[in-house]
Amino acid sequence: MKQRETQHDSLHSEACAAADAGVDSQPDLSSAVGAKWYRQRRFGMFIHWGIYAEGGLHEQELWRYGTSWEQYSQYAARFNPRAFDPAAILDFAQSCGMGYLVFTAKHHDGFCMFDTACTDWKITNTPYGRDVFRLLADECHRREFPLEAYYSVVDWHHEAYPNCGRHHELVTDPARHDLPKYIAYLKEQIRELCTNYGKIHGVWWDMNTTRHQDDSVNAMIRALQPEAIINDRGLSPGDFGTMERTAPPDQPCSHLVEGCESVGHFAWGYRKDEKYYTPRFLKRKIAMTIARGGNFVLNTGLDALGRIPAEAMAVLLEVGDWYRRVSPALTAIPHQAYRLRGASVTGTEDGRTLYLILDDIPGYPDIELPFDGLPPIQSAVLLNDGRSLAVDNSALYVSPFPPRRAVCGVPLDCRDIYVIQVNFAEPFPITAGKGLGEPQRNLSLRKYL
Repeated sequence: MKQRETQHDSLHSEACAAADAGVDSQPDLSSAVGAKWYRQRRFGMFIHWGIYAEGGLHEQELWRYGTSWEQYSQYAARFNPRAFDPAAILDFAQSCGMGYLVFTAKHHDGFCMFDTACTDWKITNTPYGRDVFRLLADECHRREFPLEAYYSVVDWHHEAYPNCGRHHELVTDPARHDLPKYIAYLKEQIRELCTNYGKIHGVWWDMNTTRHQDDSVNAMIRALQPEAIINDRGLSPGDFGTMERTAPPDQPCSHLVEGCESVGHFAWGYRKDEKYYTPRFLKRKIAMTIARGGNFVLNTGLDALGRIPAEAMAVLLEVGDWYRRVSPALTAIPHQAYRLRGASVTGTEDGRTLYLILDDIPGYPDIELPFDGLPPIQSAVLLNDGRSLAVDNSALYVSPFPPRRAVCGVPLDCRDIYVIQVNFAEPFPITAGKGLGEPQRNLSLRKYL
């Protein structure tokens, strides 16, 4: 079993790498009507949930464990998540500083968590009997909280989908495979999601293994839901690139992207024996992505009763508390002109503040800012806990060398991702020719903030 999972994970990594390799080819999000809300809400919650929670193994149980359809269908026969509370979930997401939600309307198993007219393989045919996507949508509308629908192109249940044993596919009867028929089914379900649930803010595609192209599907989404944003894993190019369990390179993103990670190491859906990432690991990935210009969604599964597992909740709470404290720095303007080893650098538009997001643990408690033209530092604050840090405006350098500004007393432990706000008495210019590329490219993000 372990060998089989390792092979699957390898294939998955290859598939994700192939998708992520196209990030720089994605159109700029400025082409999307939904750009404004998306760029104002940089951190979101991702929820993977379906009848696979009954098994507690993996959202891809059918593929990874070889469970029979007879056994798997019993999950639907007893699925009754009576503890599911959309209001409590959104309360929790907002308490963690999250500004939008991506929810699995249909995963690879083809089971629909919405009341579709296209199949009986759906949530309203379980003992629970209620449309959970509608319950979530209604609560999101009450709060004006953007909701996106995750939809898997791969479908293990629909006989017309060409399951040929490629990555994230089963093997089904080729005599019944009919890709045009399946695409018509997919398109009708997307139409349902875009017309039956009020305003929907996006479609989050996954696993277009066939690489089939059909521009009409995304065009339909944009026509029906003008504020929807669409990722790059569907049937035609989307509005932003998707980075699954990866982070952007050590420079501001040349195109807008969204990172995604799960609190669990092995699964995105509920797994009863899950191994959870440390909060510091997740904070670092969030910081690296958002501070370099991207969005980020952090995922948790729900258990068979519809609850966030206690272990996942503890991780999310710590990450969320940190995010709320440091988010002004992460969502500020990425700076190409000013780069610092082991840190991402952002700043305010008025040129009076720089933020230092420390990707790595500093080796010395004083951090020099080796940037020509910086005015004296007025003050420095560790946003993690609000404490003031000492500053030195003439650190070790004498004429003919320019004075080097330094922030002193930075913590050297590894418990957190530290974020420092550095304030200057006067604005400083951003000049061309410093760092990589042309700084002005990244400052164009201002129009979204």
